[in-house]
Amino acid sequence: MRPLLRHLVNWAAAAAGLMLASAATAQEVPRLRLSTENGAEHVQTKIVARFAERVRQRAEGRLAVDFQHSARLFRDADVVRALRVGQVEMAVPGIWQLDRAEPSFALFLLPQFYGLGSAANYRVRDGALGRLASERLATSLRLQVLGRWIDLGFAHVFTIDPVVQSADDLAGLRIRLPGGEPSLWRLSELRARPQIIPWPDVPNALRLRTVDGLVSTYEGVENAELMRLGIRHAYEDQAYFAQYVPIVAGPFWARLDPSLQNLLAECWEAEVDEGRAFAAREQAEARDRLVAQGLRIVTPSVSMLAETRRRLLARQGDLVSVLGIDPALVAMAAEMTAATP
Repeated sequence: MRPLLRHLVNWAAAAAGLMLASAATAQEVPRLRLSTENGAEHVQTKIVARFAERVRQRAEGRLAVDFQHSARLFRDADVVRALRVGQVEMAVPGIWQLDRAEPSFALFLLPQFYGLGSAANYRVRDGALGRLASERLATSLRLQVLGRWIDLGFAHVFTIDPVVQSADDLAGLRIRLPGGEPSLWRLSELRARPQIIPWPDVPNALRLRTVDGLVSTYEGVENAELMRLGIRHAYEDQAYFAQYVPIVAGPFWARLDPSLQNLLAECWEAEVDEGRAFAAREQAEARDRLVAQGLRIVTPSVSMLAETRRRLLARQGDLVSVLGIDPALVAMAAEMTAATP
């Protein structure tokens, strides 16, 4: 073989080798597809977006992060299954989506929390009971919970008409819920007609008047511009404290180098406290803006909320039994929230 030809052949072989090595290296970079249901301007989306960007910067090319919001990948009602079968690597569903997979999560939506403040909720969820629920979810479904849960805020009842002055006024109203068996039960006990509707479908349900109102937050109502679709009233009952849980698919987690596992957990933890404070500000500011646009808010007294809670608690035992919640956990939560506003 002539020297020049031999040189060209050797150069081509070397180039091909480099290309194959580069391709192999690219394939070795783990891909983290991260799915959320809410739109770009939603408070949860903004918190998760900051987490995704923090991971990108700290990973320095060792992890390919693909964050998709607005249910572009999956709705939260479907995302736990998607995590289990490997269709997505991470999601941050609401606690109301997880009670079907792990009954312990239904605990945080029980009537005993109705009308209670954030301090009582944090005491339970950031403590042993919250950690236990996360551990049980991880064990039963082969998932990894990255850490503490981020806030959305208190969920209230919003209506087109009529004005809800007390829990009794919910009777007969078709009220949309995002999910959660205890929430369905609560509204049914108050003689409302609850319907589970994914968030992306809420505007159309209001537009067609297939519902009379919904359970949501001030930020959610403002973000989706629901006053343009007829929402005029709010009953500020603090029905439950909405939070989102960071979940990673188990097989994906197991394939990660320990340094990347630590990186993900550290990046998430770095967002939690700031994210919670951000959510609280967003809710307060959204409330003020909605009032300025004409939203009429009825705020029940502490005694009214306590009376509704007592009514619901009279039958909570039946619900606990049906949902398979550990009664010992219910008793622990009751003790932790006793005499707490």
